[in-house]
Amino acid sequence: MLITRPEPGAAQTAKRLEVLGFEPVCLPLTEIRPLPAELPDGHDFSAVAVSSANAIRHANPSLLRALAGLPVFAVGRRTAEAGTGAGLATATVGPGDGQGLASLMAGRLVRGTSVAYLCGRVRTRGFEETLRAAGIEVISLETYDTVVIDYTDAQLRTALKGKAFDVVLLYSRVAAQAFSRLTDRSVMSSLLGRSILICMSIRVAEPLLAYSGQVRIAAEPDEEAMLARLSG
Repeated sequence: MLITRPEPGAAQTAKRLEVLGFEPVCLPLTEIRPLPAELPDGHDFSAVAVSSANAIRHANPSLLRALAGLPVFAVGRRTAEAGTGAGLATATVGPGDGQGLASLMAGRLVRGTSVAYLCGRVRTRGFEETLRAAGIEVISLETYDTVVIDYTDAQLRTALKGKAFDVVLLYSRVAAQAFSRLTDRSVMSSLLGRSILICMSIRVAEPLLAYSGQVRIAAEPDEEAMLARLSG
């Protein structure tokens, strides 16, 4: 199984798969880099929204301290747990995607509410657009960036060890786009003839139209649902 998510998540997934009896190989296609997000001066927030656990992990501790005590809305359970572990209030948990979280918040918050949105630089804008259409102010605080890792052929040979992969796990659209480009290179394409590509969501799968017959999409946007696709 080829794991494409960034570290440290790739190593965590590899340990999990080893326990289940699989042979994992890590090839992170992206890396996460922290950004120096700060609260704007003189702004009074009523709630916090969090789009991913990475937005918590890479946030400046002073930023999290400034937001402690405010109601929190998290995209999913793991993000909520990361927020609580970092000192934020216990979160209202969304359905696992940004659009669903925005709809939930629009139904809970009154017009004129101001929300601090902890997020990545690379993101879709649907979350912010939905809330702003509902009269809710969203201040985006970009705490991290997602950067594609550029591998040489020699680096790929070393990492992949000439193994043919039964399964490739793809967690983000950026990683799927990077993977699609890699498949044009012989060092990679020769290992993917029988591979099933398990994607976290339909959006992640969109760059892989050339491999539509090999793509499987998780029922929910989380790793548990991705691994559930191993059985069908």
